[in-house]
Amino acid sequence: MTLFDPGTEDAPTERTTSEEAFLQALLEAEAGLTRAQSTLGLAPAEAADAVTAAAVASPFDVRDLARRARAGGNPVIPLVADLTAAAGAEHGPYVHRGATSQDILDSALMLVAARSLDAVVAELARTEGVLARLASAHRDTVMPGRTLTQHAVPTTFGLKAAGWRSLVLDARDRLRSVREALPVQLGGAAGTLAAFEAYGAGDPLALVEAYARELGLSAPELPWHVLRAPVADLAGALAFTAGALGKVAADVLVLSRTETGELAEGAGGGSSAMPHKANPVRSTLIAAAARRAPGLAATLYGSMAAEDERPAGAWHAEWATLRELLRVVGGAARDTAELTEGLVVRADVMRAHLSLTGGAIVSERLSAELSGLLGRGAAKELLAEADRRARAEAVPLEAVLAREPRLKDVDVGRLTDPERYVGAAGALVDRALERG
Repeated sequence: MTLFDPGTEDAPTERTTSEEAFLQALLEAEAGLTRAQSTLGLAPAEAADAVTAAAVASPFDVRDLARRARAGGNPVIPLVADLTAAAGAEHGPYVHRGATSQDILDSALMLVAARSLDAVVAELARTEGVLARLASAHRDTVMPGRTLTQHAVPTTFGLKAAGWRSLVLDARDRLRSVREALPVQLGGAAGTLAAFEAYGAGDPLALVEAYARELGLSAPELPWHVLRAPVADLAGALAFTAGALGKVAADVLVLSRTETGELAEGAGGGSSAMPHKANPVRSTLIAAAARRAPGLAATLYGSMAAEDERPAGAWHAEWATLRELLRVVGGAARDTAELTEGLVVRADVMRAHLSLTGGAIVSERLSAELSGLLGRGAAKELLAEADRRARAEAVPLEAVLAREPRLKDVDVGRLTDPERYVGAAGALVDRALERG
């Protein structure tokens, strides 16, 4: 809990990345190893049962473990001592047998990541469902398309919503792919599995497979103590997700400005000084997350340059960073679901804004069609002069063009109607909605 990170408060990943959740994952990683050894006859079944029964977070003191972790540089060392004692004199020796601290901590990180990704994907499912409905409902709701902050040509809100949904689905697919590949870590002191052979494992690779089954993770091709692809893949997928959600927020923030008002958050936040304001708080928090995530991902990418068979510092930099990244993205996913579920779409305002340029929003169409009638040069000169007159007289471009003798046989009203110049927007929405 923190006063300065409201975007992660009560997010689904706040629970999956809490101190207690990490502690429980560490204990499950230890218990899973003992059970895996038991399935291969390397530990008594009674020891596996005793260690599993003791591997419950509530009796352990998180604060005390954190203090004691300073002596060895990670929390696994004091935890092994406490779990060994909790398992009892007979079965305690089978705790952590043959493993190194990184085996347990990395495996626990993957458990926490798996549970967090499941929660994020569930939030993305909420969002994409809402966006599918918005895209369908507003398939033909015409609005100004904007490039470099200015009106360009007409588009539809349905196409915009379909684009948001496409990014959300891209994020979902990346997270699912990473989730399915999350591996256990088991290699021993230097990634050779030698200690497990010393404790009687005739086939240490079979132990890795058994360990993966116990934890519900994948079995890696190699121990990855200094081969940090799993963490880098996590970083990339999470940063992409934050950016995808940030795109939704960025559009809502711009389109909900007072002077634009085409969108609004259903439940805006208040101001401490200005009673009239309904701030787009959900979008603001998502935008903040989108700015934080790349820096966190960069730290995780930087940790790939890990020396020797066990790194000093690179691995240690990942723990809190990955936790924060999972929390930030989880909060953004929750806030985006809430944002889209309450989004107010003001179609009448969108249509009204099509006339702000007096008809110039369809100048691309006019240029293309009149070039065929008058030639490119003449059409360009005509439109430039017509636009100048329309601005000077404060009348729509259509009115000026209707007085042009060379266009007496042209349906100027059709050519200047922005709602008739959205190209294949509707077909694009239909195609986008076919994706599940």
